[in-house]
Amino acid sequence: MIKSRKWLLLLVAILAVFMLVACTEDTGGETDDSVQDPATEVESDSEDKSGGEVNIGIVLPTRDEPRWVQDEQRFKDALENSDYSDQYSTEILFSQGSSANELQNVETLISRGIDTLIIAPHDGDAAGAAVQAAANEGITVIAYDRLITNTEAVDYYVTFDSFAVGEAQGNYLIDHAEGKGLPLYLFAGAASDNNAFLFFEGAWSVLQPKIADGTFVVANSSEAEALADKAELTRDEQGRILGQVTTNWDPNEAINKAQTQLTAAGDEMKGDVFILAPNDGTARSIADTFAADSDITSYLITGQDAEMASIQYIIDGKQSMTVFKDVRNLVTDAMVMAIMLLEGANPETTGSYDNGAKDIPAIQSEVIVVDQDNVQSALIDSEYYDASDFTGLE
Repeated sequence: MIKSRKWLLLLVAILAVFMLVACTEDTGGETDDSVQDPATEVESDSEDKSGGEVNIGIVLPTRDEPRWVQDEQRFKDALENSDYSDQYSTEILFSQGSSANELQNVETLISRGIDTLIIAPHDGDAAGAAVQAAANEGITVIAYDRLITNTEAVDYYVTFDSFAVGEAQGNYLIDHAEGKGLPLYLFAGAASDNNAFLFFEGAWSVLQPKIADGTFVVANSSEAEALADKAELTRDEQGRILGQVTTNWDPNEAINKAQTQLTAAGDEMKGDVFILAPNDGTARSIADTFAADSDITSYLITGQDAEMASIQYIIDGKQSMTVFKDVRNLVTDAMVMAIMLLEGANPETTGSYDNGAKDIPAIQSEVIVVDQDNVQSALIDSEYYDASDFTGLE
């Protein structure tokens, strides 16, 4: 499904410095914790190079997750270290989990004169109003990492293959399952995030046959049990399952849900268990909760994002795997696309996604499963992390 990325190679001369070690000079990565309103905080330290206007506006969903804070700095470095740093400028705002703040941020960027908007929505459906405001001003909209749904005001989508993420999580559980009647606990992301549905859809596509043949028994969702014989679920059917197993991407909510469901589970749903956790933040919380239950003899649990804390959990045997999405590639894809558009070029895409209003042309990045066996090669040798960041690595 993924086409050749030859177009990116054509831009090596433009963005070759993306692959170099960042400059030793201060790039403005530190933030001021004294700012009173982080929802509308301007996070770009780029020097104004366009007569008071900004060319590329970037809106990220929250400062409360490590992933988005890391993305902030990567976006800054991507433009600052490119051959276009003297031509174009960017401004980065955080919406702090609020669609109202998100709309305000987009309106702020419109007033700055942006030509291109890169936006990772807090709520994929609610973000329609924000991107429509941008489209009304002739601004090109790039949905970043999360699809914005039910609107025609999106021009491009830069993403990882979210279906493949769920597939990888589900296959990992299957590959480590032996016997029949194995308790399977399902957890999911927020129902407001289209990616949560795509992750679950990918996982269900491989887990469902193993539920139907009795390898797994769903322990915590009556809706999933009722649909155990159905290979493909409608959006409504997925929504009913997510309604029972959502964590809303919140580690504390994941703890509460796991505790409640373990309390309700009978002895036959304990022992050696298998857990589909949607991302690393919730995986660690769920893992700690299951580990504290004396009736759980072992657990296998998935994750996503290769967060540093979860890599340490994997090294320590407290989390089984994570799906590594090299965000460096995603940031590069988004910034290359934005610069190409500013230069009047047409980016080459690798697929498309139906957002409910139209098919959105997309650039997709591949994903990698990481567990104890390949932490070193996937994350240390690739210089995503330093070995010194962790204990227990040989």
